[in-house]
Amino acid sequence: MTTTATRPASRTREPQTRQTPAGPRRQTGRHLMLAGIALLWLVPLLWAMYTSLRPYSDTAKHGYLSWPHSLSLGNFTDAWQQSGMPHFFWNSVLITVPSVLGTLLFSAAVAFFVTRFDFRWNIVLLMLFTAGNLLPAQVLITPLYRLYLLVPLPQSMSDSLLLYNSAWGIIAIHIAYQCGFCTFVLSNYMKTIPKEISEAALVDGAPVWRQFFQIILPLCRPAFAALATLESIWIYNDFFWPLALIETGDKRPITSALANLQGQYFTNPNLIAAGALMTAIPTLLVYFALQRQFISGLTIGSGKG
Repeated sequence: MTTTATRPASRTREPQTRQTPAGPRRQTGRHLMLAGIALLWLVPLLWAMYTSLRPYSDTAKHGYLSWPHSLSLGNFTDAWQQSGMPHFFWNSVLITVPSVLGTLLFSAAVAFFVTRFDFRWNIVLLMLFTAGNLLPAQVLITPLYRLYLLVPLPQSMSDSLLLYNSAWGIIAIHIAYQCGFCTFVLSNYMKTIPKEISEAALVDGAPVWRQFFQIILPLCRPAFAALATLESIWIYNDFFWPLALIETGDKRPITSALANLQGQYFTNPNLIAAGALMTAIPTLLVYFALQRQFISGLTIGSGKG
């Protein structure tokens, strides 16, 4: 009886990973590149701050590229008083807050409808809302201007008795123009929410409006935070629509207050730089208040179809 010797099973050797210095060098290069890009973005802001702290007499005598001989906050005080910024700040609040809330509410309703209900034209409806952002504002201004002159409003809402030259007209065009982008973002976010949640609520007897307000909207809080930050900045900084659709200067938002700092024969760039920095403070406050959920609202659901 012959016995065959069994060979020991060969052990597979795991490949050894060698740590090469290319990894840390590549990471350091990325950090340097990002730091350089961030510095390029900060250069205009730092230059505006540097210019706003210098008196006009100093820059007129020594030039803007010279070393400052004196620094003060006088330009900020003069810009606040001469431009009437408190009044224009309040005008911007009256326009921005209703516009952002209305945009998020209507966009969430459309996104909820196209993602939670299966019907034939849901994709076409979503594309229709998104396509509205493809038209530039300059193309719409002529028919919109004529339309605003024909739409009446009660005297309690508009002194001109028209949609033209009223804050309601600016709020309406902001909501209509921004709903496309917000609907696109919210619909993609709502697709990541399991439909079983809505089906379970429907079995429990919850109507559609209750599913929308008490279930879906609280789950979309990160997306709302991200969109609220972006929309607040865009609507607050808008200058085109108020300039074209508001005739009275006292009704215009804060972006129009900077025009009051420009004289007919003389313009102080240092004063305008100080005014521009003060107008940017509310947008920074909005970002810092919502920054915890801003990044998560932009990234959650990006990997899901």
